[in-house]
Amino acid sequence: MTPYFQKTYQRSFGTWPLKGVELSKAITAAIKVGYRAFDTAQMYQNEAEVGAALGASGIPREDLLVTTKVHPERYTQAEFLPSVEASVEALGTVPDVLLLHWPPASGEIELPLTLLEQAQKKGLTKHIGVSNFTAEMLHRAVKTIDTPIVSNQVEFHPLLNQDVLLRASAQLGIPLASYCSVARGEVFKHDIFAQIGAGYGKSAAQVVLRWILQKGVSINTMSTKPANISANFDVMDFTLSHVDMARIEALTKTGFRIVTKDIVPYAPDWD
Repeated sequence: MTPYFQKTYQRSFGTWPLKGVELSKAITAAIKVGYRAFDTAQMYQNEAEVGAALGASGIPREDLLVTTKVHPERYTQAEFLPSVEASVEALGTVPDVLLLHWPPASGEIELPLTLLEQAQKKGLTKHIGVSNFTAEMLHRAVKTIDTPIVSNQVEFHPLLNQDVLLRASAQLGIPLASYCSVARGEVFKHDIFAQIGAGYGKSAAQVVLRWILQKGVSINTMSTKPANISANFDVMDFTLSHVDMARIEALTKTGFRIVTKDIVPYAPDWD
């Protein structure tokens, strides 16, 4: 990965569940404040709209980093590559990163990983990665394919301990990227983030996002409000102290996990 890729991928704008005018306005606002990495998926059913909005932005394609994800129901020899070709057509461009959206329900990751690698070799994506893989799956993945895995996108926020995944990430050189970065608002029930933020002139949400970045994890954020879109991007001009990082770290014992099998049937048995 180039230094530009690594820097830009640190802050990505998520597009689920946006569609239509709301999506277009949000992307326009995100572009305006500086976002250049954008995240979509076959499952979101908005790839064409994302592609159109980015195409209309006037930003040179080489300055954008576009991520999309393959739906787990397309993990077959017959459907995988055609689905990626459809994504490329919808986006109007080859994605920079193509992810497996979820591990297969069977837990047998070898076939979709092999097909993912084939997609990269056929020029249907520049880089490949995964989402919602456990540490055990990451270890299996690097034994299955030779192409580098540039990201494992997972639920990551201060109310959930992800030390097992962080260790695997460091050991295998597979960076983590967050979704549900503010735990769908659950973090705001904890006053500590606002208290810490007051000392830095930052909001509670900005403190949460900065904590994630300082854990070495990229952030994906989504909002439709221009002020929040701007604030979510404005997290690179301060550094949390070791003391504040530790205070926040203590909250990971809360064990608040959003993505369970009750919500998403594809969810694996987490580490």
